[in-house]
Amino acid sequence: MMLRGVAHSAKDTFTLLLARSQYHNPGLNFPSVWTEVRKRSFLIHSTYTTDTKSREENKKTIDSLYRLSVDIKKIRRLKEWVLLQDVAYVKEIADILKEMGADETTVANILERCPEAILHTPAEINSQRTLWQLVCQNENQLIKLIEQFPESFFSTQYHENQKANILFFQELGLKNNIITRFLTSAPSIFYNPVEKNKNVIETLQRNYLSLGGSDANMKIWILKLLSQNPFILLNSPTTIQENLEFLQKNDFSDHEVLQLLSKLKGFIFQLTPTTMQKSMLYSKNVFKCSEQELKQLVLKCPALLYYSVPVLEERLEGLLKEGISVAQIRDTPMVLELTTQIVQYRIKKLSALGYDIKSGTLESLNGTKKDFEVNYGTLLATADPTAVTPPATAETLPLTSPTPIEGTDVTAVLVISKLFPPIQATPPIVAPTAPFVTLKRPPVTRESMPGCCCGWSFNEPKGGNNKQINRSAMIKAFSKEKVVRKYFLF
Repeated sequence: MMLRGVAHSAKDTFTLLLARSQYHNPGLNFPSVWTEVRKRSFLIHSTYTTDTKSREENKKTIDSLYRLSVDIKKIRRLKEWVLLQDVAYVKEIADILKEMGADETTVANILERCPEAILHTPAEINSQRTLWQLVCQNENQLIKLIEQFPESFFSTQYHENQKANILFFQELGLKNNIITRFLTSAPSIFYNPVEKNKNVIETLQRNYLSLGGSDANMKIWILKLLSQNPFILLNSPTTIQENLEFLQKNDFSDHEVLQLLSKLKGFIFQLTPTTMQKSMLYSKNVFKCSEQELKQLVLKCPALLYYSVPVLEERLEGLLKEGISVAQIRDTPMVLELTTQIVQYRIKKLSALGYDIKSGTLESLNGTKKDFEVNYGTLLATADPTAVTPPATAETLPLTSPTPIEGTDVTAVLVISKLFPPIQATPPIVAPTAPFVTLKRPPVTRESMPGCCCGWSFNEPKGGNNKQINRSAMIKAFSKEKVVRKYFLF
């Protein structure tokens, strides 16, 4: 049977990220999201499952899936309960998918990833098909979405809520491509009754106006907030109100509260006043600042409000271990938005250019990966050449060696560079008493390759002493009979 790669759905990706965020940030609170995820999995399973141990697989279902080239072993391993049901609509569901333009491989992929699809009636699937066509450009786009996110499409038990919410989002002004993204990556927001989602939107609109926002900009602000974080709809209006009141009680002005909402993209509503208070108190003690100074730090770096105390402790400790001072972090608190691993990687790259992070600014560490690469490229272009290739010393021979003549053994000049850390060769050779090192290529056998995976051996001239060889001295040489050409990598 042909092997087919399976892409994970955005819903699964979000669930994984959510689990990771809960582990790293116990201050986050997603009760509604977890409730929906658990409820959905349990509802689909409990609707059809009784006692799986005392039941046998439906032979008709097995045969129908086999004819479609579906990997039945995979279904047995992941969702065996589907194969135990008395009634299944394998052929009917496959025919509907083919009508939408799916080929046999696509049909098999869909049924392998979401085998419970065969337990829905053709009428239910056709209704779902009509519903999704409200926001899809054509059936070609629809079948691609189903292949990528089958579980979202086959959640027919929420059909009426999905329909009402799609119409509501269209009335609100969301474009169909955004609604499509919601259906696939955030399907749980469509499981809510439309009245609940309307209440959340109305609460946001009311608070936006009370915080000084204008009617002209309100719609744009709401749509942008939803596009960035649709899961805001899983919060209750009460939670939203409590978190906004907490910020106001801590002397944040209305304009500053709106600024925080925009920077945090609505994720502030997944926090609680208690966790925010603990994070602010921790930052105040670490930076030894006043209430007003703390407020300015939070506005400059909302991560001080968003991340829990354990996360902030871990990241601060990682920075201090690198020799960075608390004063430097206070001047550039945005560096706390980066994980310890990212900080270590960036410091290592900057140090290779001779940049001393302990005495310099931390601005060069900030930003996204793209931002950092741009900054790094600028520093590399303006770096002092002596910081990259130092002057000749006893260990770095000058580049004035005689030019080798074709037909003779080629020699190599060894150059040490700060861009690359030294590595250990086997055997490690550099001959400071002799100007050249001769490279010879022996027959390639297992016995002749103990020191280098490419089969090259290094023969040191007589009278030389062993020393360390640097990565920048690695040479790609190609031989033809007695002619050897060399290429230096600097």
